[in-house]
Amino acid sequence: MGDGMTLSGVLLVLVPMCCLMPGNCLPTILGGLKVEQKTFYGVTNFSTFLLNSSSGILFLGAKDAILAVDTNNLKQPPKKIDWVVPEEKRKSCVGKGKTEADCNNYIRLLEFQKDGHIYVCGTYAFDPQCAFLHVPSFTLEKTEDGALRMETGKGKCPFEPSQRYTAVMADGILYTAATSNFLGTSYDISRATGPEQERVRTDQSINWLNDPEFVSSALIEQAPDSNPTGDDDKIYFFFTEMAKEHDLYTKVPRVVRVCKSDVGGMKTLQRRWTTFLKAQLVCEDKASGQRYNILTDVFTAQHSPGDPSSTHFYGLFTSQWEPNDISAVCVFSLFDISKVMDGPFKELKKTCENWNSPETVPIPRPGQCLNNDLKAQGFESSLKLPDKVLTFVRDHPLMENSVTAAPLLVRKGIKYTKLAVTLMGEAEDRRGAVLHLGTDRGELHQVAVANQNATLLQEIPLFSPEEPVNNIIMHQGRALVGSPQSVAEVQTEGCALYSSCEVCARARGVGCEWSTEDNTCRFTLTDPGSGDVVDEALKKCNSQGRCDPSTKWLKVSPGLQILLPCVQLSPRPCSWEYPPHRHTRQHHSDLAVTVTEENLGSYVCTCQEGGPNVRDPTPCRRAAFYLHLEEPNASGSFGQNGNRHHLAIYVLLFFVGLVCGAFLLYFLTLKKNSSRPGNRAPDNLLSSGKEQKLLCSSATPQSQSSSSLVSDGFRSSEKQNGKTTSTTATTLLSSQGNGGPHANSYSGGSRVSSNPSNGHSLYGNCDTGGSGLKLNSEILVANALGGRTGDWRRPDLGEKEPGEGNGADELLGARKTGLEDEFVSLSEFQAPLAPCEESSI
Repeated sequence: MGDGMTLSGVLLVLVPMCCLMPGNCLPTILGGLKVEQKTFYGVTNFSTFLLNSSSGILFLGAKDAILAVDTNNLKQPPKKIDWVVPEEKRKSCVGKGKTEADCNNYIRLLEFQKDGHIYVCGTYAFDPQCAFLHVPSFTLEKTEDGALRMETGKGKCPFEPSQRYTAVMADGILYTAATSNFLGTSYDISRATGPEQERVRTDQSINWLNDPEFVSSALIEQAPDSNPTGDDDKIYFFFTEMAKEHDLYTKVPRVVRVCKSDVGGMKTLQRRWTTFLKAQLVCEDKASGQRYNILTDVFTAQHSPGDPSSTHFYGLFTSQWEPNDISAVCVFSLFDISKVMDGPFKELKKTCENWNSPETVPIPRPGQCLNNDLKAQGFESSLKLPDKVLTFVRDHPLMENSVTAAPLLVRKGIKYTKLAVTLMGEAEDRRGAVLHLGTDRGELHQVAVANQNATLLQEIPLFSPEEPVNNIIMHQGRALVGSPQSVAEVQTEGCALYSSCEVCARARGVGCEWSTEDNTCRFTLTDPGSGDVVDEALKKCNSQGRCDPSTKWLKVSPGLQILLPCVQLSPRPCSWEYPPHRHTRQHHSDLAVTVTEENLGSYVCTCQEGGPNVRDPTPCRRAAFYLHLEEPNASGSFGQNGNRHHLAIYVLLFFVGLVCGAFLLYFLTLKKNSSRPGNRAPDNLLSSGKEQKLLCSSATPQSQSSSSLVSDGFRSSEKQNGKTTSTTATTLLSSQGNGGPHANSYSGGSRVSSNPSNGHSLYGNCDTGGSGLKLNSEILVANALGGRTGDWRRPDLGEKEPGEGNGADELLGARKTGLEDEFVSLSEFQAPLAPCEESSI
């Protein structure tokens, strides 16, 4: 059903934002696609866009400010109006339990009035207020005494900055869907401005609105020359609410229709809508059974300009039951919505709490808009409707049937936030549409849709990943894209934007064709013919077909974790064929692989797709990979530049080791000469009461009567009950050398030594706490200094040969001398010494 072709070649990357001063912008060329980006110093939290299409001025609602940006010259500094909350009101807001950040004035509503003014509403520290913007002077109107001219914004603008709402202006009258109280627990769809007696709102019943999240609204005007029945203009509201007709806690997308001339009833439904009807929107792929029940955004487009009956609503959905991000687009026609609104009503029987269709419907039909027929019967206004009609409308706002559509595209692992649509071709010869989808990570995706086939054209990064796209407005072949911090302008219309044959081929379904004469992509009215038009166009580019991808060979190594991509725009599932092994996991349509020698080989992704009016899915190969090990070539040299670099590093380290060994040998020679009796330091250097830090040498103490402590210690050490013990006079403790807790650490400026032959550290840190003694060696120094701390055991020296003398005394004296020589240059330290704890090897 969808075509998930990704953009070939290098991914278009936008340089990070660098515009820090007002009026500065960043022009960028992305593969022939011109992008201009603008940030504004000191102004943030852009939430509302309003475009004057005739002048190209874009009005931005932000925190405590309103900006006017000339889209024809983004380099020009914007105009700015500050509208802040008085300090007393801000403190009162904080005192009511709101945060400092929320107690500002967030501009949430900008709408043109009939007289050319802009109606501006802000949260105003949880007390919504509205003002009037004079466009020529770009100032807020004031009263005669110089104060700002304001009126209440309750029911017109949200109280909280993050609350969802929608509004539309019809003949200078504002229609809104927003919260109507401080706590955000009351919701209204209302005519918010105009004569006081004509302001109507919804009935306070959960049958009408049940915890809604408002998304979008649209005015459908009837052209007088194409409206023979005299039907009234209608306003449509789109939102998601809790479904009262379902037993489960389920969210359901809705569409509500009210009529512009509705002024409420005379007795029943006074100042309430008498034409309030709502229906469920169903975005579902029947083949897979997947339903998308949360509405995120709606874009309204007339497929034939000037013909309201050709209006289509493109809805952006996600799923309540999907644990990960998933986005779908479904399109609903005005004809289908009108058909459901004219169908049967749904009723909840009080006896069994089940919804059923009512048996009798009064005349005239409840919820019907005024037309010539009703006026001929004497119903010139909703005030003249009979009570039985109004009572029926009050109790039966929900329609029995649903407005259903199959998704045009589905993207898993991606969260789309905003949607705009460009219709391709003339009204008489529509060649599909291009969907412009903003993501929660600051990207703009372009998807071509022809009939029921969707093809990914480009993925354009615009903002930082922390800036979601929250506004998209189409204007003169450009998309004005907004985030909470920035604005970007992207060229969107015209086949010439697709600078490569492959990208142009993916847009073949919407009328684009590659010209080999001048290497450009052009719009054409030539019928692409039947079959897979994208596949045929790709073959003309000497590229692999859409369902016949080339196999990519990947050099891997055991233990490597890789993600094999398989982009799919269809709601149908994707599956992988690969060598049977457990070290694989499918993430949406992609496949995560942990490489082993057993799972090398071919990996093929096949997705189920369907064409126009085709219910049975057809398989399509979307990606193919072959994994093989990275090995040296036949000559024995390294086949990768990285291996050559490793070899050079090893050679360099070898020579550095030789130099260091020479210096170490020279140092040990000097130490051996300085350890003679004539150069011996007095014993009181090791027994003074002064508090000092004891530093260990990187060399091992040597003496004539004993071999190296390193060699002795490791030859005679054993491991018992998880600890290392030694039968020599000196106990050596070690820690894991490969990144262990003592490896390559410092104490008092002395480096820790390690033995490269076995990977264990011979020296570690030891801290005696209050005594101030810090040993950078794990030798039990106190034992070798006469047993001042702990119990020193006499080593087993074996039988003594005749004439050999007291071997134990000589060994003790020699090793004590070696230790004294080791610390001869140091100050005295406090005694007694505490032995270091042993650590397991």
